[in-house]
Amino acid sequence: MAPSERPATCRFYAELNDFLPPADRQRPVERRVDAPGAVKDFIEALGVPHTEVDLVLINGEPAGFLQPVRAGDRVSVYPPFRGLDLTPLARLRPARPAEARFVLDVHLGRLAGYLRLAGFDSVYRNHCADETLASIAQAGARILLTRDRELLKRRIVEWGYWVRETRPHSQLAEIVRRFDLGPLLRPFTRCGRCNGLLDPVAKEEIAGRLLPETRQAHREFHRCRGCGQLYWRGSLVAAIERMLDHATRKSEQ
Repeated sequence: MAPSERPATCRFYAELNDFLPPADRQRPVERRVDAPGAVKDFIEALGVPHTEVDLVLINGEPAGFLQPVRAGDRVSVYPPFRGLDLTPLARLRPARPAEARFVLDVHLGRLAGYLRLAGFDSVYRNHCADETLASIAQAGARILLTRDRELLKRRIVEWGYWVRETRPHSQLAEIVRRFDLGPLLRPFTRCGRCNGLLDPVAKEEIAGRLLPETRQAHREFHRCRGCGQLYWRGSLVAAIERMLDHATRKSEQ
């Protein structure tokens, strides 16, 4: 077979195999290359969004997303490495935003509420189009969380993540682990409903809004600056605290 007729081969490592059909996981995948094209497009045509990739090697050498793939090339694709400094190599991910802020797609409403209650600025609207979500992520230096892998292939999305888990509690643990959020948790500083900041409020000031049993049982209250929602240390708060503790412990495993 002439060199120009040989297929390119691509091997994905670790969790990047989540995006592949079972038959293509943990093995080199062959693809015909009729004309040289950017390795970003080559990788995404196989199903893996660029936001999940931190390092690409072509024929053993580090490559940028725009480097072309040619017939016969060997492409190796790696996810972010945790606890390993890739500075000497051509790391593809830009530096993560200094503040962990998120925008979530329409499938992740419960997760958005949990992230807010954990203290993270999280934009969520149940009617946002894909292009709007991508623009919000770019303009606000936010991490885009989604269950739609095609959304992460948009060129303007620099930081994004495909949420694997389907249960909201498990999704929170997944995000805390993936982005090392444990030390950054600030529970009950944001409103789970609207993302506004919470301020302490005197019991006397909001007494008329409280049920008699709530007035009697609790002394400390917080109020959202945005929507006015009230918070106190009730059973819901205790449940959320247990969930955050579980998420942190999972992230340390």
